[in-house]
Amino acid sequence: MHKRSDTADRMEHIRPFYVMGLLARARELEAEGRDVIHMEVGEPDFTTPETIVRAGQQALADGYTRYLPATGLPELQKAIAGFYKDRYGVWIDHRRVIVTPGASGALQLALSVLIDPGDQVLMTDPGYPCNRNFVHLVGGEPVGIPVGPDSHYQLDAATVSANWSERTKAVLVASPSNPTGTLLGKADLSALHHEVCKLGGVLIVDEIYQGLVYGGDAGTALSVADDLFIINSFSKYFGMTGWRLGWMVVPDRFIAPVDRLAQNIFLSASSPAQYAALEAFSSETLDTTERRRQEFKVRRDYLLSALRSLGLKIAVEPEGAFYLYADCSALTEDSYSFAVDLLESEGVAITPGKDFGFNLPQQHLRFAYTTSVPRLKEGVDRLARFIRA
Repeated sequence: MHKRSDTADRMEHIRPFYVMGLLARARELEAEGRDVIHMEVGEPDFTTPETIVRAGQQALADGYTRYLPATGLPELQKAIAGFYKDRYGVWIDHRRVIVTPGASGALQLALSVLIDPGDQVLMTDPGYPCNRNFVHLVGGEPVGIPVGPDSHYQLDAATVSANWSERTKAVLVASPSNPTGTLLGKADLSALHHEVCKLGGVLIVDEIYQGLVYGGDAGTALSVADDLFIINSFSKYFGMTGWRLGWMVVPDRFIAPVDRLAQNIFLSASSPAQYAALEAFSSETLDTTERRRQEFKVRRDYLLSALRSLGLKIAVEPEGAFYLYADCSALTEDSYSFAVDLLESEGVAITPGKDFGFNLPQQHLRFAYTTSVPRLKEGVDRLARFIRA
């Protein structure tokens, strides 16, 4: 018999986000006067564009602090739908756009309306760790499928078919992906969507790094089909991490159940944040985000070459996001201990592979190029010194 103080059984499956422990230690070191170079957490160093900040300030001054509809401010829903039309040539009914408290809120809604206890969700391993935990939260079973350089760390139709079971309900992919920065091309997405539908499942595509692509815009999975779930966010490309605002695009038949669930889970996303986000799609803001995208590319190109020169193997050049996923097996047999020791010795914070799954985590590290090139160069110098020691 359970005691009243016992946690729910699901908590046995919720693994910690190990990088947060490293971040906490980094903050302690900084409080002691140490200089720490942060390449661990996936948060851009750029602040929110001033145009969005001013819009948020104006919203507060105008008293826009009351509840909004659970699916979002209609003007923002229309602005997001307009962004898909203007940038990607895809028309969608704005009512299919659900504004959420961050992309995490969108994933929670999507999985809650799709997954029953015991249902399986296929996803990549390595992959963003919270995705597994969200599946556990609704009583489902996340099935991590090992992927590597040969598949650009992505799932394809054949792999999904080979891993499908009678309990599989959905497939979750990310493009660009975290931690590897790889993309799914339009043809690959089309084949993947076709296979998932043929098997009777639902495809969920995480596009929260959409816009942060370095070889031309990668587009959206909505150009392939509309009977899928798209997850997106104002955090990464628009620099609004702390505003906690995201969105998803759902098939028509899911609008009502998602609305009903959102009313009960969080009622509505932040009102000032939604009014501020109306400015995200202005030409002035998009000019700012484009300059920042170009700067991220400069950082990627520098760090990719620098890490390879130190003996870290990066088999696939990342095409988007702001991460490098490196094989460190030539330097260590334990990436977690390597990351801890590097932080303590040299004040460089990076993320160990164990945060991203069970597929060779001990021989991988993730580097986030979310700080300036001079700071990246200093970090590389310190890393080189640590390796030589």
